[in-house]
Amino acid sequence: MGKTDQIEAIGQYRVLRVLGRGATATVYLAEAPGRSEPVAIKLVRFDGSADEAQWTRRLKKLFATEGAMAKKLDHPNIIRIHDTVLEEDQAYIVMEYVTGRELSEFCSFDKLLPLHRVVGIVFKCCLALDYAFKQGIVHRDIKPANILVDDKDNVKIMDFGLALNTAKKSETDSTFIMGVGSPAYMSPEQIKGYPLNQKTDLYSLGVVLFHLLTGRLPFRAANSAQLVYKIVNADPPMPSQINPNVPASMDNIIRRALEKDLYSRYRNGAEMAQDLSAVRFQVVDDNWVALDTSRLDTLKQLEFFRGFEEVELWEVLRISTWREIPADVLLMREGDEESGFGIIIEGEVEVSVEERAICRLGAGEVVGEMAYLNQDLPRRCASIVTLTPIVYLDVNNAALALATEECFERFQKRLVSTAIRRLAVADQSLASHGEQARRPAATDKLEIELDLEPLDGTPPAIEPRKEG
Repeated sequence: MGKTDQIEAIGQYRVLRVLGRGATATVYLAEAPGRSEPVAIKLVRFDGSADEAQWTRRLKKLFATEGAMAKKLDHPNIIRIHDTVLEEDQAYIVMEYVTGRELSEFCSFDKLLPLHRVVGIVFKCCLALDYAFKQGIVHRDIKPANILVDDKDNVKIMDFGLALNTAKKSETDSTFIMGVGSPAYMSPEQIKGYPLNQKTDLYSLGVVLFHLLTGRLPFRAANSAQLVYKIVNADPPMPSQINPNVPASMDNIIRRALEKDLYSRYRNGAEMAQDLSAVRFQVVDDNWVALDTSRLDTLKQLEFFRGFEEVELWEVLRISTWREIPADVLLMREGDEESGFGIIIEGEVEVSVEERAICRLGAGEVVGEMAYLNQDLPRRCASIVTLTPIVYLDVNNAALALATEECFERFQKRLVSTAIRRLAVADQSLASHGEQARRPAATDKLEIELDLEPLDGTPPAIEPRKEG
């Protein structure tokens, strides 16, 4: 245990145990004098070093100005702040202790909550944000990790009014932009450093809603610079494009919540809650069933899908058809004008050209990729016959064209790399039956050396140069 874990009391509060810890803050469960219910205390200590001085001043200012405001909030869906204490070497917040799980636990596709529960949870968040803004407070760091929910869907938004990211100290850190906020959930105006109002929280809540509906973020990128660019400039995909269980009316709510134009975005939480309530009554709760992950687990084992993220594999299952085909069936015919392709999940097929077998393909191999890649002339260049009963993933071309950018690009890269690999094998096969290659007179490689153009405008000479 670290030094901060061994303390027995914080001020007048007796520490019971550690609830969690970050880089600079530790949260404790404690007993409060005169209270029957325990409280949670977030403690931040300042080490007093010169390097930490600027960060310490920033923390103290946040505690002093916004901590007092947060104590004024009294809403059933906001964590109640009992006390904020600022001392020379430490500061701590005493808050209501609630049991529950962070919404971040329900942001992967295989753990998504039923649609009616998602709508109900976000509806309550809308009302909490609306109430807070009427008190003059903007959260600025709405994200799944800051929202607790229990089994009865009681919702509590944490760190309200504090917007305090105690895990990061550097403004150059990829998750610490403009002092507060998590980049993936930040609004365009927050990234640009513009003045913020309640609409920035509604944007962030829209991102949370998107994540809970689809298991992925609306904007994803390989680095923070690309992410920032997409948030500011790109349009998000619609949730129904990723999860077919999401109604089109929800697409409209997401589109408005994630509007880059502030005038077109929801004006307040109550307005967004009203639209959510309309969707809520359209949802038939009894139709929800948990996802069957067995097919997902199968795809994970196949070489073709190596590198696909889990949410992209769920999308693959959505845009394709899982087929079981008996032996001795013509799967594709040479010369036919088709452009579809598929992946063999189980079993084996024979590939032939002009009624001559050229190879056999098994689990994880793609078939039909050449016709798909050659869209100018989508014609089958080989016939495919099943040698055994097979399980086959038939990819729908039209659906793939409408897939998310990331999923589409994954397919393209895998199909191209497969075609290149097979062409290389074909070249080797041709070489084994070819004539002896012509031997050049000189064995050194010929290189062309290019000189820079002289300042007087005289054309440079291009001379051959032998290697070595």
